[in-house]
Amino acid sequence: MDSTTIKDKVMAIASKREMLVKLSEKPDIGNLKVDVTQALDELDELIEELHITFPETAKN
Repeated sequence: MDSTTIKDKVMAIASKREMLVKLSEKPDIGNLKVDVTQALDELDELIEELHITFPETAKN
């Protein structure tokens, strides 16, 4: 897999972050909140690693 493909795939996943944030704010998700919070944490780590590996992907 080339670097462009990796960047594109990670950014496509990262674009869904807002959906997870909105889901985590819902009061009726019960135990699912733990999983959503973990997914957000892991997604943030993935995005951070992308920016470290490919600095040009970081927003100024």
